[in-house]
Amino acid sequence: MESGVIRIGTCSWTEKSLIESGTFYPEGITSAEERLRFYARHFDTVELDSSYYAIPTLHMAQAWAERTPEKFLFHVKAYGALTGHSIDPRALPAQLRALLSAEERTQDLLHVSEPAQLRAMAQALIAALAPLIAAHKLGFLIFQFPPWFTCKNANRDYLLYCKELMAGLPIAVEFRHGSWLTRQHADELFAFLREHKITYITCDEPQYGNLTTAPFHPEITTSVAYLRLHGRNAESWLQHATARNDYLYGEQELTTFASVARRLSSKARITFLMFNNCHGGQAVRNALQMQKIT
Repeated sequence: MESGVIRIGTCSWTEKSLIESGTFYPEGITSAEERLRFYARHFDTVELDSSYYAIPTLHMAQAWAERTPEKFLFHVKAYGALTGHSIDPRALPAQLRALLSAEERTQDLLHVSEPAQLRAMAQALIAALAPLIAAHKLGFLIFQFPPWFTCKNANRDYLLYCKELMAGLPIAVEFRHGSWLTRQHADELFAFLREHKITYITCDEPQYGNLTTAPFHPEITTSVAYLRLHGRNAESWLQHATARNDYLYGEQELTTFASVARRLSSKARITFLMFNNCHGGQAVRNALQMQKIT
């Protein structure tokens, strides 16, 4: 792909409030297949969010590959257990649930730390994505780390473990705690990611004047730049509710992001601008606006 390309998309095409808003999908487009085909007529990339909650099936990935045009790209969020989040064990496929103890299987939320279990989950995710890989439609495995994943040596080592688990598939990492991007640690982080060929995700999220969230710190660590824009709904962000992404970027904010994307694209082979302010169709609206100004 030629240098300097900017690709714009959203972090979901099936988010419930997007569908209910009636602002993007025309009347009569109601099936999963119709929605994806319609989305792919307007954008050439998307993030798959459902893989964070449950490992997709081979059949699902095959359908995604078949319903999108050539060169369309899916960025897939890593399964939550792989990024230190608690999971619902009932959502696991039978062969993975069998690896859990009887007590673990009955928990509402389970934190997985056993290496054999994590490796089996990673392998299941990779196997499920085979149709996207074969069709050259897999972009990145997105590792979105939680706010409690702070900057320390053990967590840097875990980044390398995640890369190893993905068996050569490209990964991109997003940090939700500001300790990674302080003046003291940012340069060290970027050097580490460059050394190990891991793509850094520049995220935009609400700021509180402390390390609770990650600051907007544009940078590239591989040949690909990645911006992930979550909105700036400071009132709801820390509540971890669906409303946390209820935010519509204004014209000036979009102009700033476009300027950053153009600057990064002068050094990157490709730049992704992904909108995750998905509530009520606002991500789609902002992404369509961004297409006109980049």
